[in-house]
Amino acid sequence: MPEKVCENVWLVGSSGITDSGDCMVYLVKLGEQSVLIDAGVGHATGRIMKNIEAAGVEPKSLSAVILTHCHIDHIGGTNEIRKLTGAKVYAHEKDAKAIEEAIPRYTVQRYYGIELDPIPVDVKLPGESGEFGFAPGKLSWIHTPGHTPGSMCVLYENTEGETVLFGQDIHGPFEPGFDSSIADWRESMNKLLVLEPDILCEGHFGIFQPASEVKRFIEEYLRRHM
Repeated sequence: MPEKVCENVWLVGSSGITDSGDCMVYLVKLGEQSVLIDAGVGHATGRIMKNIEAAGVEPKSLSAVILTHCHIDHIGGTNEIRKLTGAKVYAHEKDAKAIEEAIPRYTVQRYYGIELDPIPVDVKLPGESGEFGFAPGKLSWIHTPGHTPGSMCVLYENTEGETVLFGQDIHGPFEPGFDSSIADWRESMNKLLVLEPDILCEGHFGIFQPASEVKRFIEEYLRRHM
């Protein structure tokens, strides 16, 4: 079953509720539209879709699948979800090639024993930050390189004034094979601290709130990678 995080935000996929290989997959409802933050590894797409429906969202209202980076546990279900819903796929331009060409080194298929098919990216996001057009002023993105060159976070502001940070894999890990950069990551984390989000929806370690807990989580990882 889905887990409600806050107004208009649900956890609809994770290693605990859909498949052991899934990252944490989040659904955001934006009026008559909705978006999915990442897509899981691809083994349990049907369960993710059922959880979307259980959250009271019609799958056909899914406007976008926003891929926060190129690793298979975050992108593997994308093609099936697009086929089922017609959603467009968004990713940062610096990870787009790895996704579209299913490059094994960058998508880390070897970790999961899966051969990934190429995933067309409809919208390649350029630069450092921007807004999505689904709900002006409500959903935006920020480039946060470090884990991968094209990692990005998504920010959502609900009608209660809470800021939700979808910071998938901001904990790392960092490996030469990913083209990781600790220096870039530290700069990215400092950008996020300035935002002072109320809720952090992380990619593998759960949901953190209030703002003091979000700050504690990020600062703890910064200390680990001095």
